[in-house]
Amino acid sequence: MVRAIFLDRDGVINANLERDGKPVAPRSMAEFRILPGAVEAAQKLKEAGYLLVVVTNQPDVVNGLTPRATVDAMHQAIRQQLPIDDIMICFHAEADGCSCRKPKPGMIIEAAAKHGIELAGSYVVGDRWRDVLAGQAAGCKTIFVDYGYVQERAATPDHVVASLAQAAGIILQKA
Repeated sequence: MVRAIFLDRDGVINANLERDGKPVAPRSMAEFRILPGAVEAAQKLKEAGYLLVVVTNQPDVVNGLTPRATVDAMHQAIRQQLPIDDIMICFHAEADGCSCRKPKPGMIIEAAAKHGIELAGSYVVGDRWRDVLAGQAAGCKTIFVDYGYVQERAATPDHVVASLAQAAGIILQKA
């Protein structure tokens, strides 16, 4: 069994944008940028033997706000810059009631089955409470990247940090 770091995409690997006072995913490659320190943090985690899996809700595709080809290009850019092993994507809207959309743990469970991941020894790193809830539901340790967004605090993560680099530091200390 292998250990993994499940990474949310927007706000952990790449920068969120702000629209109407709320953080949102980039909708074009012109808006897309990898966060400072994310590449180095991912490399350190990979060198420590962790599998790196992106788990991301991308409802903007089904909602008609972002073309699928743009999301694919963003993921290609992530794969070119970070040592990512897999990218799990939920394209459903909240109303679809699917099992893959976080806060449900479907993407994490699917990736664990696909790659032989030991969930109890793995971490979920995300900037939304739905990431923490999905990680907890899957039996992973959780790290919340806190940007001070106005959102209901729906869970208690194992750790709270300001960046993926800080999350990697905590994970590597405990490895």
